[in-house]
Amino acid sequence: MKTSAVFFASLLALGCARSAEPSERVSNVTLNVADMAQTGMSSMGGGGAAETANRVERRMPPTMEPNIVADQMVVPEPQAPSVELEDVPTPEALLHPDQLTDEAPATFVVEMRTSKGTITMDVTRAWSPNGADRFYNLVKEGYFTNVAFFRVISGFMAQAGIHGDPAVNRVWRNAGIEDERPQESNTRGMVSFAMGGPNSRSNQFFINFGDNSRLDSMGFAPFARVRDMAAVDALYSGYGEGAPRGRGPAQGRLQAQGNAYLQQEFPRMDYILSARIVEN
Repeated sequence: MKTSAVFFASLLALGCARSAEPSERVSNVTLNVADMAQTGMSSMGGGGAAETANRVERRMPPTMEPNIVADQMVVPEPQAPSVELEDVPTPEALLHPDQLTDEAPATFVVEMRTSKGTITMDVTRAWSPNGADRFYNLVKEGYFTNVAFFRVISGFMAQAGIHGDPAVNRVWRNAGIEDERPQESNTRGMVSFAMGGPNSRSNQFFINFGDNSRLDSMGFAPFARVRDMAAVDALYSGYGEGAPRGRGPAQGRLQAQGNAYLQQEFPRMDYILSARIVEN
């Protein structure tokens, strides 16, 4: 079970690592996966480094290879984005994360309108006061408008939170909140912030598809629960893990280029179109 815990935690930690350039992200991924293989940080039932590396490889989605026809490379035609995003100006408040510090109510409800339907979350501040406060301020100030579910891994989790405006990403990259001991477990439907190290929870959250309770001991503290998982289960997961290990976006490029990058190269990606706080 130790390998599973290390691997799942590595997935989420790598998923929200704050990097300025794509090359930095590539080196981080390579280092962490290689470390797991070389140190053999406990294999499931034995086998050491080789088996650990094989298990890591099998867990990652396959990469997309070019079609080869008559010894010629065929590049697929670009596709129009399946989700049309409205041109919405970025609220000025989002450029000042240090000012978004209102305390959240003891409980509140967030309604997210997504490209696959409505996702309703019940937030409980006692589960993670810092996490609930941060989420409350993000929603209240309109952060989750045209924000992609950029990392959807079937059976594991759906992750969102990198903004479509690169200017917003620049100021939120270092706006982490203090860690908290989890009071609830990362089971199906629970919502937690992603982390890239100590006190790094900032603007990226994930929704658990299944029982990921092994993440609890790693510090991933749930702050909300999804009422109905139908829309979450329908999110497009074909891109899987992010580059370079999977077909998904490279987070360095997404941070730097925003939704322009996603709309051009990942046309089937789903989005949070808007989010609001509703009456309990």
